[in-house]
Amino acid sequence: MSSQPAPLLALDLTGTFAFGLNGALTAVRAARLDVVGVVVLGMITALGGGFIRDVLIDSLPPATLLDWRSYTLAAGGGLIAFTLSRRLRRAERAIDVLDAVGLSTFAVIGAAKALDAGLGVAPAVLLGVITAVGGGTIRDTLVGQVPAVLRTGLYAIPALVGAAVTVLTVETGVYGPPAALGAATACFLIRVLGLRFGLNAPEPPETRRSEDAGGAGA
Repeated sequence: MSSQPAPLLALDLTGTFAFGLNGALTAVRAARLDVVGVVVLGMITALGGGFIRDVLIDSLPPATLLDWRSYTLAAGGGLIAFTLSRRLRRAERAIDVLDAVGLSTFAVIGAAKALDAGLGVAPAVLLGVITAVGGGTIRDTLVGQVPAVLRTGLYAIPALVGAAVTVLTVETGVYGPPAALGAATACFLIRVLGLRFGLNAPEPPETRRSEDAGGAGA
């Protein structure tokens, strides 16, 4: 079982469920899969980033296999998405908010665990981001899409901020539940503001010129 403080554990489990739900819904939209395929992709989304992190820091078996709540919630989110996919599309905004909770929590927990394993500042920040976005990247690759983290919205940047703030609080000796929640909140707010206002990471000038030319000719 997890030894995380109760507030972080609650956020971690909420994020796991949300990632399983959102990952499975993405799979439903992207490919015609049966129930096994949808649930598997939901679980990969929810658990994949943590798997990658734990393998890289040689923390085996991965933590998500040691706590039945993690893989149960991931599978449950996938099953709900498969069963209620049409209805859940109407609540897509709320699910995106839950997904932002998962992104934020995983970025913080991933960075903190990397530091506990003895990694330096930069690798810990990197592993925080990988924990947050790794599962979705694997999912998109499996369904033949360019990973969402590389093409849409503010996703990796909020995770980077959350992981960096976490590392800063650990290095300055103030890390604990309040600091962890603060780092997660910073990540969450950036992600939600990006969703609310349609913000994206900067694109190459050539891409913007091509889009403007296309719009002018339409």
